[in-house]
Amino acid sequence: MKVIDYINEANGKTLVSFEILPPLKGKGINALWEHLDPLMEFKPSFINVTYHRSESMFKKKPDGTFDKVEVRKRPGTVGICAALMNRYKVDAVAHLICGGFSKQETEDALIDLHFLGVNNVLVLRGDAPKNESSFEPEPGGHRYAIELMQQVNNMNNGIYLEEDLKNATKTNFCIGVAGYPEKHFEAPNMQTDLAFLKAKVDAGAEYIVTQMFFDNQKYFAFVKSCRDAGINVPVIPGLKPIYTKKQLSIIPRTFHVDIPEELSSDLLKCKTDAEVEVVGQEWLLKQSKELKAAGVPVLHYYTLGKPNVVANVVREL
Repeated sequence: MKVIDYINEANGKTLVSFEILPPLKGKGINALWEHLDPLMEFKPSFINVTYHRSESMFKKKPDGTFDKVEVRKRPGTVGICAALMNRYKVDAVAHLICGGFSKQETEDALIDLHFLGVNNVLVLRGDAPKNESSFEPEPGGHRYAIELMQQVNNMNNGIYLEEDLKNATKTNFCIGVAGYPEKHFEAPNMQTDLAFLKAKVDAGAEYIVTQMFFDNQKYFAFVKSCRDAGINVPVIPGLKPIYTKKQLSIIPRTFHVDIPEELSSDLLKCKTDAEVEVVGQEWLLKQSKELKAAGVPVLHYYTLGKPNVVANVVREL
């Protein structure tokens, strides 16, 4: 079932969804089940599975020189989507990114997803590699998310990369895109960011999932700005718990979002990460209650690292 259908059929009821990382290479599937089992009692409408590019590493040779090698640390997004649907009978949303993938590799992934019955994708540009200052597309790949969206749209219309492919099967993907309540860090201003977002919606995106935020007023202001700009698709809030003091600096630096002074002050008073986890859980619950009361379509939780905190919050809701 498509994400947009879940939302439309909920008749105003707020749904719940989760987002997970594929396990690191070398870890078994049980690592994923241990993460998800505590969350499945809440019957999420769908589960997002992130996609990851390979990373460049330098391997020292016996003569002292180095070889540049490409290493993919988190393989298996397509397979994990299939495994989730088989084990939990839940719909999976596969992330697709531009970075690190050619158009042919993207088409291959989409063909596999279609064969497996995964009909939801979240289309993203992706970030630059850790050792590079700016994003560069893969040779033969897409530079922008809207170009990747067009490839998905083409396959939905039976148009594949091979021009002479006749009577090709049409796929049936529901496409979501990302939104940034505090602006994408590369956008010169919010108005430009919204213009790019509207272009993606006009090109066929059926819903938006936001970057994490810790101040609900920024989400509400973002939704209003979207509506004022003529963006009328559902806007799903993305939520993440804070559970260590290190995240007070890591999250703003990595995700370019602010942490409210009230929250940071309470976290800085904590003497242990156990205390931080309690404060972070209380804040996430407060956010969730306010958003639910406002009638958001879905509460989408980034469960990375601490599924028990998310489980406690959703159970309280």
